[in-house]
Amino acid sequence: MTDIRNKEEFEKALNHSRIQVMMFTAFWCPDCMYIKPFLPEIEEEFNDLQFYSLNRDQCMDIALEYEVMGIPSFICFKDGKEISRFVSTLRKTKEEIEAFLSQTIESEKELC
Repeated sequence: MTDIRNKEEFEKALNHSRIQVMMFTAFWCPDCMYIKPFLPEIEEEFNDLQFYSLNRDQCMDIALEYEVMGIPSFICFKDGKEISRFVSTLRKTKEEIEAFLSQTIESEKELC
């Protein structure tokens, strides 16, 4: 997972043709720390996607632009456009994240 530290890095990441998964997180967030141990497994399983991590507190301008208030939040982009998001107030499980990513991939295949 690549860390994004500012708007310039964020915009550069959006210039790829693959699906980008942006995970908004924070160091103080217990739900973010809960999912951290299984994120490498998810990245390996979905190796055709590009994964990025944004610290919401350090990238507040991006979080505000995309209306990300709750964390962790996942927003998927393709060709610079948002194609899906997974935001909830409940703790996310590995299975829920995998289901979200699978659904995002399937939706994109249907559009092609």
